[in-house]
Amino acid sequence: MNGKQLKNSILQWAIQGKLVPQDPNDEPASMLLERIRVEKEKLIKEKKIKKDKNESIIYRGEDNSYYEKIVATGEVKCINDEIPFEIPQGWEWCRLSLLIYPPKYGTSKKSVPSGLLPVLRMGNIQDGEIVFDKLVYSNDLDDNKKLLLQYGDLLFNRTNSAELVGKTAIFRGQRNAIFAGYLILLRPIFINSEYLNLLLNTPYARDYCNEVKTIGVQQCNINAEKISNLLIPVPNLHETVAIVEKVKNIALPIIKYGEFYQKLKHLNRELPIIIRKSILQEAIQGKLVPQIAEEGTARELLEQIKTEKEKLVREGKLKKSALTDSVIFRGDDNKYFEKNGNTEMNITDEIPFEIPDSWSWVRLNDICSYIQRGKSPKYSLIKKYPVVAQKCNQWSGFSIDKAQFIDPDTLSSYGEERILQDGDLMWNSTGLGTLGRMAIYCSTLNPYELAVADSHVTVIRAMKKFVLPQYLYYYFTSNTVQSVIEDKSDGSTKQKELATATVKTYLVPIPPLMEQSRIISKIEQLASIMRG
Repeated sequence: MNGKQLKNSILQWAIQGKLVPQDPNDEPASMLLERIRVEKEKLIKEKKIKKDKNESIIYRGEDNSYYEKIVATGEVKCINDEIPFEIPQGWEWCRLSLLIYPPKYGTSKKSVPSGLLPVLRMGNIQDGEIVFDKLVYSNDLDDNKKLLLQYGDLLFNRTNSAELVGKTAIFRGQRNAIFAGYLILLRPIFINSEYLNLLLNTPYARDYCNEVKTIGVQQCNINAEKISNLLIPVPNLHETVAIVEKVKNIALPIIKYGEFYQKLKHLNRELPIIIRKSILQEAIQGKLVPQIAEEGTARELLEQIKTEKEKLVREGKLKKSALTDSVIFRGDDNKYFEKNGNTEMNITDEIPFEIPDSWSWVRLNDICSYIQRGKSPKYSLIKKYPVVAQKCNQWSGFSIDKAQFIDPDTLSSYGEERILQDGDLMWNSTGLGTLGRMAIYCSTLNPYELAVADSHVTVIRAMKKFVLPQYLYYYFTSNTVQSVIEDKSDGSTKQKELATATVKTYLVPIPPLMEQSRIISKIEQLASIMRG
């Protein structure tokens, strides 16, 4: 048994009530849960929190099965399949949401190098503790008030790599601070923070996080609703303290060894991904290749696109709706503004990073001739006209092998613009785990006459004379886009959807055409080196 296995065993024993003996004289955990419910009712009456519509009571029936009753509706269902293990008599099961205040997401405002309060980010969570280094700051008074951390608060890392998403740390009041948007605040009510932190680092909780996370190109995400739904085995308060102390006393050296060992393994495994992520980020920020003055500016390129679009509209080759008056510029006050006709808006909060002076920020729709969801097909067993669906778009590339086929008789209902063209970006716009995945259509990979997209895929057709699809692909697969893709989507936790309007208005950093080409070549060169 290596360090990690022993650590995991100790933590698992702890939350199963096998690490310390139970004292029959201790009050049962049910009394603790009842005090929490009373406290929450008080907070609701004081309008400090909102009532949880999904609040539930979990109990064991006379048939020895576990049941969950939704308080608001009275609905009762058997949850035997969800119960991961048995717990001692006197312990209780409940959802994490019962034990905490309503979860909060951190600030989405842009941080600054110095300011009023430090903004804790995912890099500040190390080994279950808050590390105050490489700090950025917030001067936003509203955020500094609303997101001020309290002693005992848990910070949950909702966005990170597959192995690191879900890591937690306890804020111990070292100094006043707030937290960034990639973190979720879990503030306990009466329950021991140390116990919750321990539990969230057990194999049981890690397995749960692995099941519910959504997966991007390099990043995974777990939202507040999903983590709030985690089943928690609850001992009484006296036993939580004993469990925490026992773990610290017998497991700390082993845990440390295991953590260092895992870090090394993770680094060896993730290094290529980390490097690729870094390369893409450098590329889209204009740091991968030098700017060359003779190649012109993106502003000139955008004027050429506008002229070309107007020409195509006059020729009837492009719909008038493709024309926009959007112009994004930087003011004398160093803030970003967008002008549409006579309307001018400050969009500084939307700008994710700085770009070179020769580049421009632009809405995706302004550099495309076509952006539209595919349509729901009538399928057929006749293999003539394939339909590109979500499963055809993999991070490894586009594959027609997984496609189904439309009824040939329905092809006439597809406008000419719906027939996929070389260089079309196909962006998965629905679903959990597939949302945000993108591929580039290539006719040489399609042995059939043509192809169309289904309603779960958004087709993005760039003005290819001016904007290279491969450059856009690298931008949309970067961490800047993929790490927040779920936040920009609509819908429920079971079915997220990236609206066409959201896609059309997505901000894109555009370099001059020749620089786009050099960026693509450099990325491909570096990728080749990494592959050996």
